[in-house]
Amino acid sequence: DARAPIEQQMTDAIASALATYSGSLLCFLPGAREIERTAQRLRERVRDRDVDIHMLYGALDARDQDAAIAPARAGRRKVVLATSIAETSLTIDGVRVVIDCGLSRRPRFEPGTGLTRLETVRASRASTEQRKGRAGRTQPGVCWRLWDEAETRSLAPFDRPDILETDLAGLALDLAAWGTRDPALLRWLDPPPAPAWREACALLRDLNALDADGRITPDGTAIAALPLHPRLAHMVAKAAQSGEARMAAMVAMLLSEQGLGGRDVDLRARLVVFERDRGARASAARRMAEAIATRVGGADQALWDPERAGALLLHAYPERVAKARGKRGEFLMANGRAGALEETDALARAPYLAIAEAAGRAERTAIVSAAPIDVGDVETAFAARIETTDEITFDPALHCVRARRVRRLGRLTLGEAPLERPDPKRVRAALLDAVRTHGLSILPWGDGARQTQARIALMRRLEGEVWPACCDADLLETLDTWLAPALEAVSGFEAMSDGALASALLSQLPWDLGRRLDKDAPTRFRTPADGDHLIDYTAENGPALDVRLQEMFGVSIHPAVAGGRAPLLVRLLSPAHRPVQTTRDLPGFWRGSYAGVRTEMKGRYPRHPWPEDPLTAAPTRRAKPRGS
Repeated sequence: DARAPIEQQMTDAIASALATYSGSLLCFLPGAREIERTAQRLRERVRDRDVDIHMLYGALDARDQDAAIAPARAGRRKVVLATSIAETSLTIDGVRVVIDCGLSRRPRFEPGTGLTRLETVRASRASTEQRKGRAGRTQPGVCWRLWDEAETRSLAPFDRPDILETDLAGLALDLAAWGTRDPALLRWLDPPPAPAWREACALLRDLNALDADGRITPDGTAIAALPLHPRLAHMVAKAAQSGEARMAAMVAMLLSEQGLGGRDVDLRARLVVFERDRGARASAARRMAEAIATRVGGADQALWDPERAGALLLHAYPERVAKARGKRGEFLMANGRAGALEETDALARAPYLAIAEAAGRAERTAIVSAAPIDVGDVETAFAARIETTDEITFDPALHCVRARRVRRLGRLTLGEAPLERPDPKRVRAALLDAVRTHGLSILPWGDGARQTQARIALMRRLEGEVWPACCDADLLETLDTWLAPALEAVSGFEAMSDGALASALLSQLPWDLGRRLDKDAPTRFRTPADGDHLIDYTAENGPALDVRLQEMFGVSIHPAVAGGRAPLLVRLLSPAHRPVQTTRDLPGFWRGSYAGVRTEMKGRYPRHPWPEDPLTAAPTRRAKPRGS
């Protein structure tokens, strides 16, 4: 039942089988966590004192594994909770019942991240048959499967071969040591996947184990001689240069043997536990670490400082250097991937981490084991890889260019400082790119610049392509022509004025068109009463003119620009500057609807002239004298 915890379902089945059959039970679960939870539930539920509960998985101490495999003592029964480690080549005397949950945990290597994650999947038919076969080997037996019998036909026939699922770095290094650079030259039962192979070779080049042509290097030969994954072997070889090979080998043991030193995320804590552990498994692992250290550096490799764990890890996992970002517990790795810790974890406060193990999907991984480092460790380990670049980028919030000298390792920013004298060409290019990205609205448009744009656009409508295209879309396409010269000495748009932007638009015009623009599309209109008014070229039905009605007395020809080709939309105003009439035919207004306007306005504004014949009246900007 996918809705119920697998531990509860296994506990129920085991309790039922204990009550139904005699003999011992072998029960298959996907991983150590499920085994431990099931064991806890069984100890709380099973009251029969003659039943012993054992766990069996790879990370257990050898003594506990031996106890799980040994036959039950006389008069007693045992329940062995196991992973797929017990599927084959293992007979536990006295087992009569197998209970199979039908799940297994398989490694899945993601070449894009360089991470191997464990994934819980349905077991294959071959695997479930092997599990079933563990019952009845020494006496008649029975197997209980926690799924419908019909589902068995839908299971995959076999597990996928490991070569298709796991990290191939060790295989690639072995082949290089044997003189084979191209796996296609060999005959395989299952050829290694090309993406995983490329990723493995890239890692080995990163570790200086292979040269650019794929040949093994002297460092690669030394690494291949160690019984460790190439990453860990490289770490030990590097540590030998500073007398820390034994400690690096201890770290390698922790990462190679699941559960060794405990399960703390902080590798420093696990190192301390590992060093003090006097159990058989830990003692054997320490002897192995000492043998590896002796192989790479002789006897003088005994420096011991768990605080150096992170600095050593950098040599094994250079792409997993991580820097804290944003929310507490969130980190960004040098390879651009995100990693996360619980906020309550002590390591969540670290500014930098060296991550050894991570689990989860590519877009977000949970950090399983790591150690803190400082930026000095990164500087020392990756001095040759750290890139220093001058970055000139536009900051939309400040509307200006930020010029910085930045030091980076992969996707991580290690430090930055203001750039005092940025390249003017790059500053200008950044500003132009900002306009292309955010649009013309990011420029400091004012009335003057928009009026200039509209005046040029009017002349283009009247006379065609002799005038430059000036709509927003066209201006965006010609930024290098008209805007770039105006950005010569500025670092941000706020340093530009509306007038500077208007001048930039005018710079597109040759000298003769510039003169004609002032003549044919003037910015202002002078009335017969000597009033000076702005012509609004940006008006929806423009160009338009706002003017008080009395200033236009006597005007018998409608005002226009461009030699009469563009009549102005005249918006006649009252003495209080409120709209009275809008017209494109001022003489027609005088002869027509003026009479009605005069009747209404004369009572409202008696001190202003409202002649019966406006065409013969003198224009004025003043009211009548008092008493007149």
